[in-house]
Amino acid sequence: MLVGFVRALRAAGLDASSERLYAFLRAVGVLRPGMRADVYWAGRATLCGGHDDLERYERVFAAYFGTPGGSAPRSVRTPPPPRLRLTAREATAVPGDPAGSEPSGPPTATLASSAEVLRHRDVADLDAAERAQLRRLLAAFALHGQTRRTARRRPARRGDVDPRRTVRELLRRGGEPARLRRHARVERPRRVVLLVDVSGSMAPYADVLLRFAHAAVRAGRTEVFTIGTRLTRATRELSHRDPDLAMAALAAAVPDWRGGTRLGELLREFLNRWGQRGMARGAVVVLMSDGWERGDPELLGAQMRRLHALAHQVIWANPRKARPGYAPLAAGMAAALPSVDAFVEGHSLAALERLAAVVRGAADGAAVMKGAQRA
Repeated sequence: MLVGFVRALRAAGLDASSERLYAFLRAVGVLRPGMRADVYWAGRATLCGGHDDLERYERVFAAYFGTPGGSAPRSVRTPPPPRLRLTAREATAVPGDPAGSEPSGPPTATLASSAEVLRHRDVADLDAAERAQLRRLLAAFALHGQTRRTARRRPARRGDVDPRRTVRELLRRGGEPARLRRHARVERPRRVVLLVDVSGSMAPYADVLLRFAHAAVRAGRTEVFTIGTRLTRATRELSHRDPDLAMAALAAAVPDWRGGTRLGELLREFLNRWGQRGMARGAVVVLMSDGWERGDPELLGAQMRRLHALAHQVIWANPRKARPGYAPLAAGMAAALPSVDAFVEGHSLAALERLAAVVRGAADGAAVMKGAQRA
């Protein structure tokens, strides 16, 4: 359960490395795993690398373990509902308690059980309460493309010698010896472009995928388009800070909810209007669709080859891929696959976390890419 919490933090953009994960687990083991406050402070001390991480940590912790009453995290006095009592380990006994007494707070596994189970549930099978909890977890997501070295340079302690700054320093000192000035290439994440299918066949997943897109737009350089019977640029609508306001603005801007699917024609329109002009050039392009194509599959295959030639990486996230016995037999999906670098699932929160890892080029996404190539 604690490892699942760290995965959620990574999806939110925290640099929770393996070393920090082990330090977190050791700290929780020394403290009391059954106390929410101990888990909170152990994670805050070991998993946060700076002030910028604190806000994301607070959001993920509240969504994963629940929001306790009061201003500071405390142990829960009221036991959770029976359906959430999925216990994986016992809480450490508090000195002074009589033998066999109940711990003052529920075990950590009980606190996180609902969120951990929810991570792997198919979105189409969730009820209203579970969808609300999933939305809180999605609000803490962060999506960044793979880093690339730009032509710009910045002063640095290590790197190539900066001749201009070095000469200026020598002149300032009147020719006296001075330390060499150095500079290094600036690195920035690649642009991410999300093409989200909002057709009728994607209705059970569209809301969650668009909330994932909203978090991606808020986090960095991300463009979002909806595809169905029309192509709609939705980046401006999803730039609202509040997810519900963003979804309301999007609902008013997208005219083709739950309609048909014309993937080939709309992908051609995207490439002609935006992609060819630079939006897709060198970017990470993610198509979130089940691959059902009402139009000509050969047109989709041709446009996918165009997209693959422009983009740095093409990823296809298909919610149907996780179903037992799935095979990419749909005409549109079969035509697109040869031009896809990574073919991943998109049916659950855990699948979206793996998708985010593939987008940012993390090591834990390499296995997904290799599996897609074998498929």
